[in-house]
Amino acid sequence: MNDTACLPACSVLLLSGGRGSRMGGQDKGLVEWQGRPMIAWLHDLVRPLTDDLIISCNRNGERYADFADWLVQDDDHEFQGPLAGIRAGLAVARHSCLLVLPCDAPLLDEALLVSLLRMAGSDPAHPVMVQRGLQWEPLFCCIPRACAPAIEAAWATGERSPRRLLLSLGVVPLPCEEDDPRLANLNTPALLLTMPVRQD
Repeated sequence: MNDTACLPACSVLLLSGGRGSRMGGQDKGLVEWQGRPMIAWLHDLVRPLTDDLIISCNRNGERYADFADWLVQDDDHEFQGPLAGIRAGLAVARHSCLLVLPCDAPLLDEALLVSLLRMAGSDPAHPVMVQRGLQWEPLFCCIPRACAPAIEAAWATGERSPRRLLLSLGVVPLPCEEDDPRLANLNTPALLLTMPVRQD
């Protein structure tokens, strides 16, 4: 990657622990797009950014192992959503900044991740979250590891929304265009078929 020399050291968490209900129960990270599992696209993008690549997965760990330094799982089998995976990632992250991304966004690019990490480096006390138009995108974010106790406390009170929780922690927005194609979640079979071929 270019233009990364001054970025803060980060751990990276790729979220792939959901039920995949909109994908007919398939494990989204392992669904193929353009001939490769979606997790492979994310792996190749973030690998140069970190020596601490974590994947949150609740099944198929043997297949995900090739794409990660660490695998984590939710601490129960209830599929309580992405915040459960974020908690698991924060618990093992080795760096002070955790870059969080969903497994089903293979159109992400270097420029967006660099922007996230630069903002995280300039304000290391607060989370940074993508804001697409007026809509927050909580699964495209950087979270200081120092926020882990506050996240655990909120979880204990029943909080399950990453968006609400990050907003309560004084999140810093990274503005993006409302129709930014890089943020597309390919989370249904129809989207996999209709999304344009990636141009690298």
